[in-house]
Amino acid sequence: MTTTAEQLSATTLLRFATAGSVDDGKSTLVGRLLHDSKSVLTDQLEAVEQVSLSRGQEAPDLALLTDGLRAEREQGITIDVAYRYFATARRRFILADTPGHVQYTRNMVTGASTAELAVVLVDARNGVVEQTRRHAAVAALLRVPHVVLAVNKMDLVDYAEPVFAAIAEEFTAYAASLGVPEITAIPISALAGDNVVEPSAHMDWYGGPTVLEHLETVPVSHDLTACHARFPVQYVIRPQTAEHPDYRGYAGQIAAGVFRVGEAVSVLPSGRTTTITGIDALGESVDIAWAPQSVTLRLADDIDISRGDLIAPAADVPPVTQDVEATVCHVADQPLSVGQRVLLKHTTRTVKAIVKDIPSRLTLDDLSQHPAPGQLVANDIGRVVVRTAEPLALDTYADSRRTGSFLLIDPADGTTLSAGMAGTAFAAATEPVAADDDDAEWDF
Repeated sequence: MTTTAEQLSATTLLRFATAGSVDDGKSTLVGRLLHDSKSVLTDQLEAVEQVSLSRGQEAPDLALLTDGLRAEREQGITIDVAYRYFATARRRFILADTPGHVQYTRNMVTGASTAELAVVLVDARNGVVEQTRRHAAVAALLRVPHVVLAVNKMDLVDYAEPVFAAIAEEFTAYAASLGVPEITAIPISALAGDNVVEPSAHMDWYGGPTVLEHLETVPVSHDLTACHARFPVQYVIRPQTAEHPDYRGYAGQIAAGVFRVGEAVSVLPSGRTTTITGIDALGESVDIAWAPQSVTLRLADDIDISRGDLIAPAADVPPVTQDVEATVCHVADQPLSVGQRVLLKHTTRTVKAIVKDIPSRLTLDDLSQHPAPGQLVANDIGRVVVRTAEPLALDTYADSRRTGSFLLIDPADGTTLSAGMAGTAFAAATEPVAADDDDAEWDF
């Protein structure tokens, strides 16, 4: 007989993020999703029922299932996202519950950066507002492949189809103009439970899936052979024991793609080429390994390789550069300024760098550019040009969310300053800026 654990291990995993303006009902939607999918523990539900009863509410306020963590975030926790884990018979889920207010843009970037789907909530009475456009822009910027528009509070507009249709048309046109590849609009009432887990009896004009049904069936791409294979070296293994006198292996987690024994690979940034002679996984030799497995690669030649180097197929290497042009979301309270010295962390490699230019700051409300702002403050999204002290093997974020992303870090105290996405986004590409002679202190 198949156990529950075996059933869950055989199901796919979907990471998704929720976003919505204040009072759009996002907490209620998350609570309803967890409650109706039987993903709430009995003691949690009893606690919610007791608090709701003490407030004079007849039915349990499902928003209380998530409001506790939201209150903590609003009291000053910076880069924080409430993660919820639940599962159905068809799929496992990791839900990143992100706050929606404008000053928490950085939180949504954190939650959506690894998401394969984003649920954007809209109040049916208010329609598409600035915050809705901001959430759509962030989802497009982070290359989230699937976006669900959940038009909430349909019970407060008499479940009117024209109201839903107008909102869906406006949002779809806007999101499509940003390059969002797939948009699904679903009319719901999170409070009443309409079209969240169970189909609504009040909207017979809607024939699409419920929110949970869509989450269970949306295709999640695991075609690893189509990815650019990338292996950031985390550790060099040289036991030099009597049993393994000549063993030299390069350990790490495969960031993307597939590696095979016998494949010709290049080691970056040096550009030296060699061949994979062996792959060790969980103490055994294998012929093939794929993301996100943690493995040890053995190579034919004794090349100088250390932590931070990147191994990639010789026929498919990323460009190596010291001039990084990117879009960043600034997440620190201290500003990021032109001329500032930072550390740039890309996969397992950390190098010294200087912010050479901040060409523009993005206004997410209308996607306009504010030129030459001089600095970025918390929650700003803008274009930067960074010069690194050492070459980096950097993909564009459009090609690889894993090896096209990086962090800018304060070298004084290790604070994360900005989350970066290499390449172009909404802003036009900027010409690289040459390094100044006064940067000798950083060994450029």
